[in-house]
Amino acid sequence: MTDNSSPDNNNPTNATAVWGNQETQYFFALDPAKVLSVAEKFGIKCTGRVLQLNSMENRVFQLEIYPEDESLAATDPRRYRIIKFYRPGRWSKEQILEEHSFLQELVKEEYPVVAPVALPDGSTIYQDEETELLASLFPRVGGRNVDELRPEQIQIVGRLLARLHVVGKRSPFAHRLTLNTENYGDQNLDLILASNLMPPDFENVYADLVGDLLDMIDPLFEGAVYQRVHGDCHLGNLLDGQSGLFWVDFDDIVMAPAVQDIWLVESGRDDYSRRRLDELLAAYETFNTFDNGSLKLIEPLRTLRLIHFSAWIGKRYGDPAFKKAYPEYGSIDYWSEQIETLREQAEIISEI
Repeated sequence: MTDNSSPDNNNPTNATAVWGNQETQYFFALDPAKVLSVAEKFGIKCTGRVLQLNSMENRVFQLEIYPEDESLAATDPRRYRIIKFYRPGRWSKEQILEEHSFLQELVKEEYPVVAPVALPDGSTIYQDEETELLASLFPRVGGRNVDELRPEQIQIVGRLLARLHVVGKRSPFAHRLTLNTENYGDQNLDLILASNLMPPDFENVYADLVGDLLDMIDPLFEGAVYQRVHGDCHLGNLLDGQSGLFWVDFDDIVMAPAVQDIWLVESGRDDYSRRRLDELLAAYETFNTFDNGSLKLIEPLRTLRLIHFSAWIGKRYGDPAFKKAYPEYGSIDYWSEQIETLREQAEIISEI
């Protein structure tokens, strides 16, 4: 496959280097003592109460701190901080700093995001000398998940994405991945085949099918405009807080066409979903222009996400949490379903 991003926005990072190839023994063995020790490097005083939060990729903990105002209720978010330990080998320090820089850039525009807390020296990443683990600290901001957007929320999300993309197109990432057929197609296919978690009888069928799909997809990206985007804008990463809706989990920020953030919000193909997508785009265009021609990339992007998801699970399958969450991965049923889904994708894309 060719690299289908423009030369100015092309990201040289090799996708095979970002899935966690480094030793993770310390990552799996994190205990409260180490968590508290690292947290105190950020200049906060913890009470000693530590609660591990759900996170498949990283290790995330809620810390209770001694507040300046002792009258704050125990439920007040200001009594807590969130510390994130990054999975070794997934992102480099430079890539994480690009995420933090983007968040800080958004905050300056009064955009509703949660930016990291700085260390006393101004950095937002601490590297533990003993384990070499990278960690960052965040304020705790409360919010509840949104199962389905109400009509007025579709309008809000459209405007939020438009504002996000206005900032995102000001400059490219230097270290983050580019969402193209090379990084998210070819290299993910290599990872899947190298994992030895696919029944041998399926390997050639799957590889040929993915190869054909990538050949179909590649020309559709010609001329696409790449910019900084969130990259993972499904509703699980949208919270409704005290001040309204806001996006979280910028771990997967990437160089991609803006439509990558659009289609994940309304990913259905039926008439209902298409009407809601039209409403979202109408709201989007009150703050930013949208290239309607890029809507043809929705199914190619969906296909790359399917391949990427299988590669992600396979690369992480040594982690007990992944085996528990995806017990059927590697089975005949799992790969049969994947092949059938990708064949359906091929039929749809052939009509674009």
